[in-house]
Amino acid sequence: MEDKNNLDDYLKTHYIHRSNWLRAAVLGANDGILSTASLAIGVAAASATKEPIILATLAGLVAGALSMAAGEYVSVSSQTDIEKADIERERQELEEMPEEELQSLAQIYENRGLKKETALIVAKELTEHDVLAAHVRDELGINEISKANPAQAAFASGASFVFGGALPLLVVFLFPLESLELSIYASSILFLAILGGVSAKTGGSKILKSVTRITFWGTIAMGITALIGYLFGVNL
Repeated sequence: MEDKNNLDDYLKTHYIHRSNWLRAAVLGANDGILSTASLAIGVAAASATKEPIILATLAGLVAGALSMAAGEYVSVSSQTDIEKADIERERQELEEMPEEELQSLAQIYENRGLKKETALIVAKELTEHDVLAAHVRDELGINEISKANPAQAAFASGASFVFGGALPLLVVFLFPLESLELSIYASSILFLAILGGVSAKTGGSKILKSVTRITFWGTIAMGITALIGYLFGVNL
C-alpha cells in the first residue's frame, strides 16, 4: 500500500502518465479546429452563399470525428497487439532459457551504470519478485504508464475532434458571409492558441513554445486552403 501511495505522489508531480490520452485529445481537438476551419475557408473562398459552407463544414466535422476515432483505435490496437506478442515471446524465452535472460537483464542494468556485481544482484532480486514484469519493463520498455489503451485513445481523439470542429462551425453560423473567411481564420487562431496553452499547461511544458507552434502551422494550413479555394473556386 505504501508503494502505491508513493507512486501516486510521484504521478501528481510528473506528467508522463498523461501522455497517451493527452496526445490523442490534443491531436483530435487540433485537427478538429484546423481541418474544419480550413475546409470552411476553402469553400467560403469559392462560394457566394452560406449553405454550401455550412454543409461542407458539417460533413467535414462528422467525417473527421469518425475517421479520427477509427484511425486512433486501429493504430493503438496495432501497438497493443505488438506489445502482447512481445510479452508472450518474452514469456517463452524465460521458460526456455532463464539463465540467459537473467544475464541479459543484468547487462541492461550494467549498461545503465551499475557495477557488474550489483547489476546481477538487482537482476536476481527483481527476477525473484516478478520475473516477467522485470523483463517487460526493462527489456521491452513496456509499463503501466506508457501502455496503450485503444478505447481510451479513440474516445479522446473522436470527442475532442467534435469539440474542436464545432468551434469553426459555430463561427460559420454566427458571422456574415462578407467577413466569414477572416472571421474563421481569426477565431480559429484564437482557438488554437488556447488549445496550445491548455495542452502545454496540462502536460507541464512551455506555453509560449506550444502556442507559437500550433498557431504557425495553423496559419499555413488555412492560408494554403484559402488560396486553393480562390484559385479553383467557381462561385458555388
